[in-house]
Amino acid sequence: MTGRRRQPGLFGLFIITIIWLAVLVPLSAMAAPYAAVVMDARNGKVLHSSNADTRLHPASLTKMMTLYIAFEAVENGEISMDTQVRISRHAASEPPSKLGLREGQRIKLRYLVRAAAVKSANDAATAIGEAIAGSEAAFARRMNRTASAMGMTRTTFKNAHGLTESGHLSTARDMTLLGQHLIYDYPEYYNLFSRQTADAGIKTVSHTNRRLLQSYRGADGIKTGYTRAAGFNLVASAERGSERVIATVFGGRSTLTRNAKVAELLDLGFSRAPSRVAMRVPPKPPYKGGVSKSTAVASVAASGDKQGKSTRVAAAAVKRSLRPVSRPAAAAPTPAPVLVAAKVDVEEALKEAQAVKLDSASGSAPASSAKPVRRPANLVLASTQEAAVAAAPAPEAEVVTRLSTSGGRHWGINVGRYPSRYQAERVLLKTALAEMATLDGSLRKVVSRSNGHDANFMGLTRDMADLACRRLQARQVTCFMIGPN
Repeated sequence: MTGRRRQPGLFGLFIITIIWLAVLVPLSAMAAPYAAVVMDARNGKVLHSSNADTRLHPASLTKMMTLYIAFEAVENGEISMDTQVRISRHAASEPPSKLGLREGQRIKLRYLVRAAAVKSANDAATAIGEAIAGSEAAFARRMNRTASAMGMTRTTFKNAHGLTESGHLSTARDMTLLGQHLIYDYPEYYNLFSRQTADAGIKTVSHTNRRLLQSYRGADGIKTGYTRAAGFNLVASAERGSERVIATVFGGRSTLTRNAKVAELLDLGFSRAPSRVAMRVPPKPPYKGGVSKSTAVASVAASGDKQGKSTRVAAAAVKRSLRPVSRPAAAAPTPAPVLVAAKVDVEEALKEAQAVKLDSASGSAPASSAKPVRRPANLVLASTQEAAVAAAPAPEAEVVTRLSTSGGRHWGINVGRYPSRYQAERVLLKTALAEMATLDGSLRKVVSRSNGHDANFMGLTRDMADLACRRLQARQVTCFMIGPN
């Protein structure tokens, strides 16, 4: 009888053990397939891979594409960060992790972007997709078009948030490529992925990967993801000196073990990446956004949002030119006073021109023995009132060009003052590599002063200098403009 009494006790202990194992280590997470990729972000070279092209559940890594398209839509004038987005019932009903949005609520796009990037909020991601494309299904189709243009050949998106859905699959290689595009295509927004907390409008949210950001030197993003089918996923990037490495893991067994594995892979990447390498950043994919006017009107009519109607129809009706087309040269009118110069010393020419005007205004004719006033050879004053000039023989082989009033490429930017010339040159090189889009064609120049060495980029237009400074300041890099004088 004693033995019979002990058997139920042992059986009960076994059952309790099984229950605790199910709680502490979800069986689905244990079963999630593992995949990993390590890339040198500067040239796209894969330094390590394991099951890199196996199609797996990406979970919230999906939000990297949702945010990429949001940045693209803002850049191309489809929507602005201050647009008030109306929250639908569908978005408000998304399961956690979520911001806690309510149906009918209005909130600025910038807060939705922060919530999706930092907290990985599913309701915010869905709201972003609906605001840009009219519906989550339409947004998913745009996600797939953009992924294809990037070269993400084994990725298929079905939603904006990454919750498990049949056919919603990607690979470690494709997600690493997407991370590289986020870093280099939209550096002005990339700092979002390193914020450990952010104001999301209705609350302050904390980063889902703050432990790795705090513990790994140089880590500055990018995105976590977890579902039972996917396991613990992470695309992480770190920068040390001139080197930047991206590591991606699918199918981690827990947050702790996943972070440890990613740190190990980042270390491997830095050990294999050369200190100096030619930058070969992938080209920005062609713009795949925009909707036809009829589509915009139909989607707005379905939502019943009058404010959205006017905004979307206007965005669809206007064909935005990213670069202004050069104005065609107008035909020359009949003779009128014109000031034209070729290779002119402007100050000298103006002084001599003023001297001529003063003599004619005084009304005194110069004596025959007096030396005549010399007109500058490279300055032409064309006027119907100056017959003498018109009668004079024209100089031979004179090249006449138009005076520029735009200032040309005479502007620059300063990115700091450093104790040594070597440090200033190193900062200039690092900045040039990080900001190739805006600093291409500029001249790196170190100016030595009594209290240090200024690191300058010269040979920019005013607009180029302004844009470069704004992009650098968005990445917490000190920068101010240097005028022509």
